[in-house]
Amino acid sequence: MTVRILAIETATQACSAALAIDDAVLERYALAPRQHAALILPMIESLLAEAGIAVQQLDAIAFGRGPGAFTGVRIAAGIVQGIACAADRPVVPVSTLAALALGGMREAGLDQALAALDARRDEVYWGTYRRSGENRLQPVGAEIVALPAVVPVPASGDWVAVGSGWDSYAAALMPRCGERVVRALPDLEPRAADVVRLSLAEFAAGRTVDAARALPVYLRNDVAEVKRNR
Repeated sequence: MTVRILAIETATQACSAALAIDDAVLERYALAPRQHAALILPMIESLLAEAGIAVQQLDAIAFGRGPGAFTGVRIAAGIVQGIACAADRPVVPVSTLAALALGGMREAGLDQALAALDARRDEVYWGTYRRSGENRLQPVGAEIVALPAVVPVPASGDWVAVGSGWDSYAAALMPRCGERVVRALPDLEPRAADVVRLSLAEFAAGRTVDAARALPVYLRNDVAEVKRNR
């Protein structure tokens, strides 16, 4: 049976949408800070038009749930909630850090990634992952927000360092990670194509939520508190 999943990722400076029809993936991508709200719906419409399908023909909607920029993560969650509710489709939340890690592994030809996004306040959003199958990742510890000098580091192995945190805080992260880093990709951004690739296994396993539970993940408690109080 053909599986069709639409995904969006807007948690960083990059904005992207992707459509998976079984193993074939179409994507729209732009590095466009502060333009996500204007770009993402035309990207979605363009993908569906190219594939010749309607939203009602999708099996699920996936999104990069964060962590990332507060506004960007909210945009993704809000748009996915609206589409999924209107079309009565399940949602697959996917970690933005995991999508970043998958992209880094593919680019570097490695099976382990240290994913770091600049979280401001001299901190990083941090996640470590190993490949556990085709487009499947296994977290090595929990995703956290922390000072670069104290992030938890795996004991051994060859790792790709990926994401904007490595650009902003390399001076603190590199001594911390020692010889584990064999390739660094500080300019790589998370992409919807990797969100949708990760979502396929989640969907197949039944790990979906309804539209009302398609919620952002901020990692910072104070950011979540601001959202609740608005």
